[in-house]
Amino acid sequence: MAGAVEPTLAELAEFAVDLAWKAGRKTLAHFQTGITAEQKSDGTPVTLADREAEKVLREGVRGRFPDDSLVGEEYDDEIRPGRRTWIFDPIDGTKGFVHGVPLYSVLVAMVEDDRSKIGVIHLPGLGETVHAFEGGGCWWNGRRARVSKVDRVEQALVLCSDFPGQEQRRTPQRLYDRARLRRTWGDAYGYAMVATGRAEVMVDPEVAPWDVAAIQPILEEAGGRFTSFEGERRFDAGSGIGTNGRLHEEVLELVR
Repeated sequence: MAGAVEPTLAELAEFAVDLAWKAGRKTLAHFQTGITAEQKSDGTPVTLADREAEKVLREGVRGRFPDDSLVGEEYDDEIRPGRRTWIFDPIDGTKGFVHGVPLYSVLVAMVEDDRSKIGVIHLPGLGETVHAFEGGGCWWNGRRARVSKVDRVEQALVLCSDFPGQEQRRTPQRLYDRARLRRTWGDAYGYAMVATGRAEVMVDPEVAPWDVAAIQPILEEAGGRFTSFEGERRFDAGSGIGTNGRLHEEVLELVR
């Protein structure tokens, strides 16, 4: 609309949090109901809940910002040149969701000028939300979130999404061997743990952009870092490492 005032990042972040909450409510309608998954052409699972939640996300943005671009896991990209891009993962952790595990999340990111400026991790099964926007800090259920001060891997809790296996592009075994404690509290929940100071490292040998676009602003505003395994500050490099910042260079060295 001509003459319309552009929303601030804070206002867009508030919108993103509300949008993720609404999509999360849609997932809860199917959670622990015995829902089954289909297999997509790329071998990953998808459920009716994934599709319904992504429709909520897409319709929410289209209703408020019809000229913005949309990228999500379950439907085709809708690209509008020169505008904001919203990136969604309606259920990050579908395999766990199907088994009734409450560590799945709804992810919403807003990207502008190739920078992820807003990130939301909403965990419907836990009633937790971690969100951030560039310059506005990181927030966990309304209170400020900060990473831990642990500065040695030997004292760190290291998280991953799965046990190391040959199917992974790389296996950061040296990192796992050195860590004080290792757990597979993975997917976006692992990054939420790092951002809120409950873990120090989360590693993802293989990820898609919608898996981690929301993570970068969350970790950076919490005082941590997010890069690829090569150390690139990108969410589209195919891998991800999130740390409390103090351990990042050591972690990168261990996974190379």
